Amino acid sequence: MSTEKTNPTVKSADRVLDIFELFAEMKEMNLMEISRQLELPTSSVFKILQNLESRGYLEKDESRKTFRLGYKIFEIGAKYAQNTSLTAEFTQIAQHIVDEINEAVYMSIRSGSNILYIAEKQSTQAVRLVSHLGMQLPLHSTAMGKMLLSGLDDEEVKAMYPESHLGVLTENTLESLPNLLEQLAVIRQEGIAYSRGEAILGIHCTAAPIYNADGNIIAAMSISIPSTRWNETVWKQMKELVTEGANKLSLIHYYQQS
Repeated sequence: MSTEKTNPTVKSADRVLDIFELFAEMKEMNLMEISRQLELPTSSVFKILQNLESRGYLEKDESRKTFRLGYKIFEIGAKYAQNTSLTAEFTQIAQHIVDEINEAVYMSIRSGSNILYIAEKQSTQAVRLVSHLGMQLPLHSTAMGKMLLSGLDDEEVKAMYPESHLGVLTENTLESLPNLLEQLAVIRQEGIAYSRGEAILGIHCTAAPIYNADGNIIAAMSISIPSTRWNETVWKQMKELVTEGANKLSLIHYYQQS
């Protein structure tokens, strides 16, 4: 009798995990696609999807009738990431940067077409940004996002943005795919990315890449500053500090993985 009661629970858990694994391969899927991949009745899958959506683990695009991973997955991932050695090392390196320049330092990873903030060190300035931890912003609108995109080739970037017009957050956000590709080419050459009020008006950012042992960009590090405190001298210092910090994190990750 106990076996009969526990088996449905196990099967349900397996199906939930199967769905998450599907979304690890596909960005979006509709009900029929998920049912076909899992070889399950649509009625059974629909109930699971409804539960996952209500808990924030999936999001639904009503216009296209498709599902994608929700904020809750990334929230959990961000909290887990805080306990990894990379984020622990980030805290020490970011503190050094804050001591030097007293501006906010962030680290993010790619989450689909967004960046996900997984670590931060705030400044002690009276005027500063609120916490970004766990927040997501479009890749093309942020310095860290553009740095993460620069690790892809142009064809991969084009596949991410089938429409030439990009989403706009502020009057300074890049609006077209050709402009984005042009900026990514410069980023690959210079090894540094910028955002000047493109995600949040009045906030300037500079970002550098964090590499894994295979030489792939796995994360990005940035320094943000309100435009009221910006000047060329500070800008130069920001570029030097964020590059140095990201290089240290890359070396740490290299030796941990090799």
